[in-house]
Amino acid sequence: MKKLALFLPVFFIFFSCDVLLATLEGLDTGTSASQGLTQEQVAKGLKNALEVGITNAVNVVSVTNGFYKNSEIMIPFPEEAIKVKEVCESVGLKNKVVKFEEKLNRAAEEAAKGATDVFIVAIKQMTISDAIAILQGGDDAATAYLKKTTSTTLYNKFYTVVVEATEKIMLAQYWTPLVEKYNTVTMLTGGEQVDTDLNAYVTNKALDGLYLMVAKEELKIRKDHIARVTDILKEVFGSSLNPYNN
Repeated sequence: MKKLALFLPVFFIFFSCDVLLATLEGLDTGTSASQGLTQEQVAKGLKNALEVGITNAVNVVSVTNGFYKNSEIMIPFPEEAIKVKEVCESVGLKNKVVKFEEKLNRAAEEAAKGATDVFIVAIKQMTISDAIAILQGGDDAATAYLKKTTSTTLYNKFYTVVVEATEKIMLAQYWTPLVEKYNTVTMLTGGEQVDTDLNAYVTNKALDGLYLMVAKEELKIRKDHIARVTDILKEVFGSSLNPYNN
């Protein structure tokens, strides 16, 4: 028994060293030792995950009521013009305020339809080291990466679509009477006049909502095995590289 007692600690020490060496060798050779995945496969899996998540997110927000009936991302009356809303509601224009808010969200839903292509370009340009860092990063590491690499392009693209959408849905016809009514009232009281850039407002809010939905899809794939709809997703996010499996 004494010999066995002496042998067991030594055995576990050598066993632990072997596991550590195997892991280190796996990193050096580009292989995940615990799962037999190369770093190229990990990168491919992550890109696949992002494409799935982005498709789901865009599909959710780019349909009718994708923004308007989603309490998390619904675009409200512009904050900087909230006094316009209050004054107009007080003088019997509540229905026009509601209609205006609906039109804001319709413009965002239209703009979101063009987001997928921009995201896909960013994903394809992702390096292996980017992918590994994202996989081992926080809950929204992928979303943060996409935000950094796509926000400028998406803003420019969204803004153009929003301008077209606001003209198409005649948003100005809903906004102008409200502002004119407010400015008329405040002119008598000496209040500050309002002139809000609706297109910039809708564009920024549309991007905020879209990135929020992408983040939710990312978290779902990280945590929920049911959301891993392809074999490569199951392998990568089921490996020890995924923090949620540790």
